[in-house]
Order: sequence, then structure tokens, then C-alpha cells
Amino acid sequence: MKKRGRLVVVLLVAVVCGIFLYPTVRWYAFVPQETKDLATGSMIQIREYAQGQASRGLRELKDMFYEDPDTDVPDEYSFLIDVAKDNYKNMKSDVPKTWTLENLFRGFYTEKDLFDTIENEYRTELIDLKTLSGRILQLGLDLRGGMSILLEADVAAYEEKHSESASSSEVAELISEDIAILNERIDQFGVSEPNIRKQGSDQILIEIPGAADPERVNSFLKGKGSLTFQIVDEELTSELNTYFAANPSEIYSDSGQLMQPDFLPAGKIATAYYVNDEYGLDELASYVVLDEEIGLDGIHITNASVGTNAITAQPTVNFELDSEGGELFYKLTSTHTGERMAVVQDGKVKAMATITEGIRNNVQITGFDQDEASDLSVTLKTAALPIELIVVSQQAVGASLGEDTVEAGLIAILVGLALVFIFMIVIYKGSGIYADIALLFNLVILISVLSAFNLTLTLTSIAGLVLTVGMAVDANVIILERIKEELSLGKSAESSVKAGFAKAFWTIMDANVTTIIAALVLSQLGSGSIKGFANTLAVGIVSSMFNALFVVKLMYDASLSGKNPRLSISWRKK
Repeated sequence: MKKRGRLVVVLLVAVVCGIFLYPTVRWYAFVPQETKDLATGSMIQIREYAQGQASRGLRELKDMFYEDPDTDVPDEYSFLIDVAKDNYKNMKSDVPKTWTLENLFRGFYTEKDLFDTIENEYRTELIDLKTLSGRILQLGLDLRGGMSILLEADVAAYEEKHSESASSSEVAELISEDIAILNERIDQFGVSEPNIRKQGSDQILIEIPGAADPERVNSFLKGKGSLTFQIVDEELTSELNTYFAANPSEIYSDSGQLMQPDFLPAGKIATAYYVNDEYGLDELASYVVLDEEIGLDGIHITNASVGTNAITAQPTVNFELDSEGGELFYKLTSTHTGERMAVVQDGKVKAMATITEGIRNNVQITGFDQDEASDLSVTLKTAALPIELIVVSQQAVGASLGEDTVEAGLIAILVGLALVFIFMIVIYKGSGIYADIALLFNLVILISVLSAFNLTLTLTSIAGLVLTVGMAVDANVIILERIKEELSLGKSAESSVKAGFAKAFWTIMDANVTTIIAALVLSQLGSGSIKGFANTLAVGIVSSMFNALFVVKLMYDASLSGKNPRLSISWRKK
């Protein structure tokens, strides 16, 4: 390849590395830890935070307005001005020259519009950061800290409950259903990006990064889930929605929890009704007042599935109850015939249906589309795991240990780099500097690739990085020694460089290709920690070959392209 083509390729690689590295650099260097914790939490936590901050902001702006309407809009809420300007234009009114609180409030149709704008600002920021966190170099459990939990299927308890033996294939299928349910539950628990995977045929490994309370995790895993059936109070529901529509700042507390208005009598509780939006996330539809007394607990559900109504062909949700649950449900439905019943999961209404008659064990609910029916079926099934799980081991990795490990790994890399840099300059003079520059670029490429593919950096990955630092210089040493041999034969600098690269090419390829093959085998057959080491090693080898045969050659071409080409490769005087 010609010099110009080689330069274009190197510049292109550098630009791509910069694009790949940007999310990681921005996340770790410029995002505060408190904001990281919020962004990596569940979508429910993000929503509660945004709504809580919107309520706080709206109350704060109203208090300042009542005190002095001519007060300038605080810098914290300057983002509202752009929206207000657009609203003034839509209303065909003159846009104010100065932005006081009075002019700001006039720029919104209702308090709810102002509330929604503030909420959207917080929500957009955190969701954008959450998206960013999915494109960065992830820290593994051993570096970030957290918990590692190994669960095993309780086959004996399952067989005793169902009075029949379970085959290995049945257990494997039940384990897969457990994993789906745990993924549903884990978001309610509020941990960030947990890793839940099957291990063997009857075990589940859960890795939860970040600080986690072992007692909460244990309670969450062994719990039956929070699913209840409660009766809707239609009159108070209408009154509640009217009240919240007129008082948007009174809907949520500062922590984002739904408030309980004073007009609700004892025995009644306000909650929110959510439907799935087009992204599959819960979207607030309305507010509902329920009887605080639980009509039926979800622990009595034994099975749930999606079906189709034979007459209307509409999707249905079918679930079965145990004998005790059947009696309780019959009492509930026969007593409240003609009223609406709510399916409540973790304090949120997920579905509502009108009771037409008393129902015992087998229940069928209609009024949903196919996706909603499927989601509700999952909701009902999360009340209990298909096969119970036993905690085999539960290990906590402290955050301080993770920080110490990262610090030690960085020190090892820096010390290794420094020693290699010094060695190359001492032995090969100016050519050693070329090799050192290539080594730095090699690390940039390596980290960029790890970031681009969202690979996880673990302790073994750091070991791979350190090993790559040592191995990356091997190709340069081979090339430089070949160049020195050619120079000793009396060839010119340009001829020696050309011959040195040509003769070293196959030696470098043979040595590195065999190592790559070993790394790929480890990556495919090894466990998590071994995979981290193998992935890092494989990427590092490819990167070091590119730098030795491409980047270093480009630097030699640039240094030997002048009228008086000089080759600095040794401290010896000739």
C-alpha cells in the first residue's frame, strides 16, 4: 500500500477509536457518581425521580411567583423559556423581552403543561445517560463490586407438590421460565443491569453489580412477588382524577411517591393505573382509588396463560387458583358483581375488569389486545416461580475492593508501559520512540474495541491488558533487529527498512496467529473470567500487529521521505 493510503487508513482508525471511546470517557470522567446511580437504576426509579423533581420545581416556582411575580426566571429553570417562547408564538401573542415568572407562567396553557415540561427535562437527561451507559466499557463484578448469587432448582419440592417426577428437560424448561420471571422482578428491585443466566441444567447465576443489601436480595429472590386483586371505588376514583388534574403539584411527594389526599376516607388508597406504551414501558393512564383490603393475594395463583375467546376471538388471560384461593375469589366476585376489580402489582394497577358473576378456580379476563394479554399473563405468573429455587451460594464483593483492584491494575499497566518505553529508547534510540508511540496507540485501539462491543473489564481482563503491553513490543523488536541486520550489510536506510519489514512479516504472523487461535478457543469454551482474559488478549494481539506492520511503517516512511533521510536505531557510533 502507498504512503498516502496507509496514512488515510491510520487516520480513519484513529477517528473510529475516538468515536468508540467518547461514551466511555464522557461517562467515567464527566458524569457525577450520584447521576450515574440514578441513570443506571430501573426505569421506575428514573420516573419517580423525574416526577418528584418536577413536583418540587413546580411548587418552588409557584412559591416564588406568589412572593414576587416580577422575579427573573432562575437559571435552574432557564430551559422552560424556550418552550414558553414556542407557546407564545402558537398563541399568536408577543414574546416578552424580559422573562419574569409572571411571563413564564403565561407561556404555558396549564400547570400540568409546566409540570410535564420540567419532568421531561429530567427524564430526557437520565434516559440519555442510561443509553450512554449501555455503550461504555463495563466494569465487571470483581471491579465494581456487588453480589454473586447461585441458585439451584428445588426439584424434590416440585415433585412433591405435583406428585410426579420431573425429567431433566422439564427442569431446564422451568429454569428458563424462572429466569424470565426473575428478569421481570429484578426491575422492581431496582438494581442496575444485572446479569441473569442459566448455569448447567438446573442452576441460575445472578450477578448484581454495585452496592446491594444481601438481606434485600435474599428476600426478593425467595418472595412470591407482590400481586393482589382489589375492588375499585368508582366515585372516589372520579373525584381523585379531578383533584389531581386541578392540582398537579400535589400528585407526587419530593421522593416521587403518589400522595394520598385528605378527602380519602379510611380503608381507601390512591394508586396509579399504568398501561404499556409503544416502547413496552409503563405509561401512566389515570389514577384509581381502591379498597385497601386485599380481596385475593397472588400467592394463590398456580398457573397463567394467554388464550382466545371462542365467540369473539379476542385475546384472554386465563389463570388457575388453588382451593383456598378459589373460595376467596368466589366470595370477592359474588359480593362485588357489577363492580370493577383491579390487578395490582407492587402497588400499581396493571389491569382492570368488570365482575359479571361469581368465579371460583378457573378465571378468564378479557378486554386486552394480544400484547397486553401476554404482558398480563407474565404479570400473573410472576406471583410465584414455576419451580422454587434454593440459594446455593451468595457472595458479596465490596466496592472498596473493586476500587483497590482497579487502582492496582492501572498501576501495573503504567509501570509496565514505563519500563517498556525506557527499554525501547535505551536499546533502539529514535526507532524505540516509534515503537512506544505504536504501543500507546495499541492501548487506545484495544480499549476502543472493548468499549464498542460493550465487553466487560474484569480483573482477568486487566491481566490480559498487562500481558498485551509486554507482547505488543515483540513484533517491533523483531522488525528493528531485522532492520539492523540489513544495515550491517551496508544497505541504505530506506532499503534496510523495506527489507526488515518484509523479512519480519511472516515471523510475526506465525507467532501471533497461533496465539489468536488459542485466545479464540478460550473465548468460546472458557467461563466468564477466562472469556474476559481471552477477549482482551485476542483484540490486543490483532491491534499490536496492525500497529507494528502499519503504524510503525508509516512513521518510518515519513522520517525517510526527506532529502537527507536518517535512521535512528542504535546508540552506537559507526
